[in-house]
Amino acid sequence: MRRILFLLIFGFAGLGVLISLGLWQVQRLAWKEGVLAEIDARIAAEPVSLPQSVSEDGDKYLPVTISGDMEPGEIHVLVSVKQVGAGYRIIQSFSTKDRTILVDRGFVPTTAKQAERLTGSMTVIGNLHWPDEIDSYTPEPDIDDNIWFARDVPNLAAALGAEPILLIARSETDPGITPLPVDTAGIPNDHLQYAITWFGLALVWAAMTGYFLWRNRAPAQSEEQ
Repeated sequence: MRRILFLLIFGFAGLGVLISLGLWQVQRLAWKEGVLAEIDARIAAEPVSLPQSVSEDGDKYLPVTISGDMEPGEIHVLVSVKQVGAGYRIIQSFSTKDRTILVDRGFVPTTAKQAERLTGSMTVIGNLHWPDEIDSYTPEPDIDDNIWFARDVPNLAAALGAEPILLIARSETDPGITPLPVDTAGIPNDHLQYAITWFGLALVWAAMTGYFLWRNRAPAQSEEQ
């Protein structure tokens, strides 16, 4: 009986922990979906003029429209687009009346790396963003071949003589460039998978507890007979 009591206590305690973890992940899923919905709403909002004072914390994803001149000279950031393949994001400086910022114009295939692109006077609509793309495995830029491996905003700004402010274009700035506007697709939301995992483990735990209880009751019943 002591063994069975121990198995009951241990089994139900473990089951309770696993179910609690699954329920917690369900709560986290609802929270994350709310956060993503807020970001989507912010991204799709009506564009405003570029604020005089810009901060990453307060202005990330802010929809902005700017008018001025797309400056010559560009940086190529190596990327891969689903169902298209490898290519480059085209980053250039953009000058308004009183300041110069960075614009991510979008994607071109590798074959269009050296193609001529429209510059000069234009209006660009997009979203402010500070991508987090750098880790310990990110290679240093290949300056000679103009190939960068991440949108490192401060270094991009230094290279192009602009403020460390990046506007991701959602409007077309050149017929040969495909805009890659900001969205929430790259923000991880794995809480549903985590919840399923915890509930699955709880089911396995319950089955194993039942099996051990049955196996330990069988000898006891044999002794009584």
